[in-house]
Amino acid sequence: MGGSKPKPPPPPTIIYAPPPPPPTVTQAPSQSLQTQTALNEVSGKQTRLNMELGAKLDRTNAEFFAGQDIRRTKATAAENRLTQKAQYGLETDLTRVRGQEERAQTVETGAQYREGLRTAGKETRATDLQREMFRRYKENRDYEQAQRQYRA
Repeated sequence: MGGSKPKPPPPPTIIYAPPPPPPTVTQAPSQSLQTQTALNEVSGKQTRLNMELGAKLDRTNAEFFAGQDIRRTKATAAENRLTQKAQYGLETDLTRVRGQEERAQTVETGAQYREGLRTAGKETRATDLQREMFRRYKENRDYEQAQRQYRA
């Protein structure tokens, strides 16, 4: 047998289609760049305007609040003056009353002291009188005793 094997068929040949031509770029007119540029300019102007108005508002507020602070300080000072005036009036009145009370107390103390002196003087005189009376009594008794002994 000498057989030879039949040869396999040759592989199929692949024929590739030619590549497509490169795309052609067709430029369409666009306003996007111009629009973006215009928007950027408008945005910048708006930002500057906002900053200017903010600064102006800050100056106005500072001026207003400075005025408010001045008015508040003046009102506080006026209240303090009124309070001090009222306190001074109260202190003056209290000092006047205290002086009147002290003078009245001094008058009363003096009257009581003088009355005490009078009472002490009366008591001293009464005591002295009692001593004198007792002394005379004893002298008279001694004299009478002496007379009785002499007579006896």
